[in-house]
Amino acid sequence: MDNKEKILLRFATQLTKLRQAKGLSIRQLAAAAELEYSQVQRIEKGKVNFAFTTLVALAQGLDIDIQVLLQE
Repeated sequence: MDNKEKILLRFATQLTKLRQAKGLSIRQLAAAAELEYSQVQRIEKGKVNFAFTTLVALAQGLDIDIQVLLQE
């Protein structure tokens, strides 16, 4: 596993943890973030390298600061 994959998996773990702590399903987060369900699902699996605007949308959908998503 290369460094990029490790970064994506760490982020995926953090996103899943925060989503579950808010009591949201992947579908609910996708709707709140105005993203496609399949995109959020792939992000949570660490399968996609996404745009910065997607990161902003996820933070807004979770109603948290971006920094919280980037913490380990």
